Amino acid sequence: MSRPTRPSRFWETLAVVVVKPLSWLLVKKDWRNGDRMPRTGGVIIAANHLSWADPVLLSHFLYNHGRWPVILAKSGLFKVPFLGHAVAALRAIPVERGSSEAARSLRISEERLADGCAILFYPEGTCTRDPGLWPMTGKTGAARLALESGAPVIPVAHWGAHELLPYGAKKPRLFPRKTFRVTVGPPVDLSKYAGGPMHADVLREATADIMAAVTAQLAELRGEQAPETPYDPTRR
Repeated sequence: MSRPTRPSRFWETLAVVVVKPLSWLLVKKDWRNGDRMPRTGGVIIAANHLSWADPVLLSHFLYNHGRWPVILAKSGLFKVPFLGHAVAALRAIPVERGSSEAARSLRISEERLADGCAILFYPEGTCTRDPGLWPMTGKTGAARLALESGAPVIPVAHWGAHELLPYGAKKPRLFPRKTFRVTVGPPVDLSKYAGGPMHADVLREATADIMAAVTAQLAELRGEQAPETPYDPTRR
């Protein structure tokens, strides 16, 4: 039986058996507005990035709210024995950074969206370097994909994964038990760009709209005021 939006039953079951108990064990949950997550159809999920742990914890959230997350992963992971095979079997999309193949991940993503998949995108491209851990300026891939495919962009903000595994750390901080908080925002309104030219300024503006929506959700989640201007690592 074809499963265009999910991996095989074997790999899905294996991942769920491993990830869900581990996630419940490692962190407490504070999940909000999960009803805003579309249950069917191609969708781009744009999230902030704090820790190497948040893809796993966020995947648990998405799975429990009806979506199998298709993650864009560094191509190097696909070359690691067994892990590479598992990552591919779980329908992750390889990202070739700094090469002529970089656009290939977007082509695959567009095909997956047409199949009805949920693509988990980290528009920042890496864990934030903002001193206050707010979202940085984003790269334009998610915006380009949204404008070319017409798929809705759902902003998702999370907080707490960095307390479990700070960026760059090799060992998790298990005690005291941390809380992983997630909230989902309404779709980002990109209608003003529809049908227009796909030049660099448009992509940057659409990307800024996406990152502003993610940041607004994170500010609500943290109960704090976000910086007026996002951190730009290229102008550090």
